[in-house]
Parts: sequence; C-alpha cells; structure tokens
Amino acid sequence: MSKVVVVYHSGYGHTRVLAEAVTQGVDSQPDSTALLLPVDQVPQHWQQLHSADAIIFGSPTYMGSVSAPFKHFMEATSAFYLARPWRNKLAAGFTNSGNPCGDKFNTLVQMVTFAAQHSMIWVGLDLLPGNNTRMASPQDLNRLGGSLGAMAQSNLDEGSDTAPPEADRLTARHLGERVARLAAQMSMNQSNLSSRLG
Repeated sequence: MSKVVVVYHSGYGHTRVLAEAVTQGVDSQPDSTALLLPVDQVPQHWQQLHSADAIIFGSPTYMGSVSAPFKHFMEATSAFYLARPWRNKLAAGFTNSGNPCGDKFNTLVQMVTFAAQHSMIWVGLDLLPGNNTRMASPQDLNRLGGSLGAMAQSNLDEGSDTAPPEADRLTARHLGERVARLAAQMSMNQSNLSSRLG
C-alpha cells in the first residue's frame, strides 16, 4: 500500500479543485491512498508527511512564485531539514494562475528545488503538450504544455465551480495517477528487496 499526501494552499478555491483532482487520481490506483492536506493543517500532520511514500505539492502562482502560505509551509520544514525524513520519497507539483502563462514555470521550479533540498525524487507530468496543432483542442490534457508538473489556468472572474476547466482537472488527475503508480512500484520493489535480504 502506498501513501500519498497532497499538500496545498488555495486562495480562491481554484487550486483546491486541482488538489481534489490529484487526490482522485491517487485514489483511483489500486493499493494507493491519498491524504488531502491544506497547508494550514500541516502542523497537526507532520508525522503523516514523514511516513508518506510520496508528497505532491500544490500552490497558486502569485506574482511569479508560490503563495505566501505555501512558502510558510516550505520554511517550516527547516525544523527537520538535517534529519532528512523525506529522503528518497517521490515528489511532484501543480499550480494555477489567472493567465495561460502566468509565470507558473517559476512556481514549479521553486517546488523542484524545495524537493531536491529534502533529497526527494521529482516526478514530472509525462504528457506531451496538448492544444498545439490545428487538429488539437483546448480540451486536450496538458493544454498549457507543462512538463515539470500540472499547470492550470482559471479566469479571474470565474469561481471554482467552472474554473479551472475540465482539461486542467484531468491533467491534475493524471499527475495523481502517475505518482501513485510509481509510489506503489517503489514500495513493492523495496518490500521484495527486504524479503530477499531478509
């Protein structure tokens, strides 16, 4: 059984929608369970983060970077940085902004760097870019063409009932499925190795 924690901040509800889609992707995989964890609840759940097989990070992109509450969560991890409890765990990320670009790449790079500082193993999206030919469609998965993680765009005047659009939600779900599959494989490989060394 692989355990995946989806830790996120959402200012207006759009990133929460993505976090829920990621969680659905994790839960759709056999032998995988997800914990959906808003950053303001993290202080009560550090042990669940430490015991997880994978952690998926989510933040809106505000002014070209992660949100202040998400950055506060990142900085709080300095308390156990030297102990390295997240070493060799899988990590992945997702973000949302009001514009198609919105400097989301910078937010994902922040997450990758954060994961690397904790000696984690980053998992990319593993989807080719969508919506980039005449035959393509805005309904394609990965319509914004990200590789590091799931990117979404929400119109500023739309609520989380309609934004981000379905294509972005399905892209986030794909990310959750991918991380869960890889976490389950790693967990099984470690169990097999332990039984052989037994």
